[in-house]
Amino acid sequence: MDLIKPNTHIDFVEKMKKAFLISLGLILIGIISLIYHKGPNWGVEFVGGTEVHIKFTKDIRSDEIRSTLSSSGYSAESVQQLGLPKDNEYLIRFSPKVVAFEQIQDFQGKLAGIFNSVVGEGGANILRIDYIGPKVGKELIEKAIISIILGWVGILLYLMIRFKFEFALGAVIALIHDVLITLGAISITDKEFTLTIVAALLTVIGYSVNDTIIIFDRIRENLKKVTKISFRQLVNESVNQTLSRTILTVITVFLVLLALFFLGGSVIHDFAFALIVGVVTGTYSSIFIAGAFVIYWRYKRGVLT
Repeated sequence: MDLIKPNTHIDFVEKMKKAFLISLGLILIGIISLIYHKGPNWGVEFVGGTEVHIKFTKDIRSDEIRSTLSSSGYSAESVQQLGLPKDNEYLIRFSPKVVAFEQIQDFQGKLAGIFNSVVGEGGANILRIDYIGPKVGKELIEKAIISIILGWVGILLYLMIRFKFEFALGAVIALIHDVLITLGAISITDKEFTLTIVAALLTVIGYSVNDTIIIFDRIRENLKKVTKISFRQLVNESVNQTLSRTILTVITVFLVLLALFFLGGSVIHDFAFALIVGVVTGTYSSIFIAGAFVIYWRYKRGVLT
């Protein structure tokens, strides 16, 4: 099935400079958001403390939850709505100073009583309560960063064996681009950065590099067959030749992610959101960023024809 006609000749290379500026702008917006929020909104896995996932049977606002807890002597670090507004689900985080590990069981009972007095008996259902110490949280931050960097390094080494160095580096730069924009989107929407988000970022890396390899494979094939056109034209032709496959893949994946986002419930809501952003940016970077770097690399070394 071809969504794009075989003789399509969209000038992607000509648009790569504009695409680079758009990417730079999106990354800068994400960095500004991270600075404004003083870093990612770390989940309890990373900073330590107590995290409570609670569902209400009646409508309640986050500021009501915060004020109710404060008046009861339990100030919350953050109150985050999960899923859709109609779900009435919230994730409430408390610092280790507010609730110690040995107080968890007692605290769970008190918390249910506090909210039942506001929304009525049985109106608040505590779905999950987790406690993680600060030391474990710091170790998890280090491991999360290391896992993402090792993913980049592993892909770089693999692509250096399969392709030339400039192709490998171009793919890794595209992956870094995807992760930064996805992180920016998470920061702008003030979603918690949890281990689930780390899993989403690693999934985005895998999806994006697969898309990039498809295009690079076609470039390598065309380099062997076509000798009468410039490398810029060859990259353009290769992207056009794989465009139908790229669009079909992203549409099918995107539809599944939309279903997970709207119907999957609050547990995987943020995971689906990160994947939606990552899949879009991954497809975009495979077309505009990875190839643009290879062209730039060859141009700087005087081998661009």
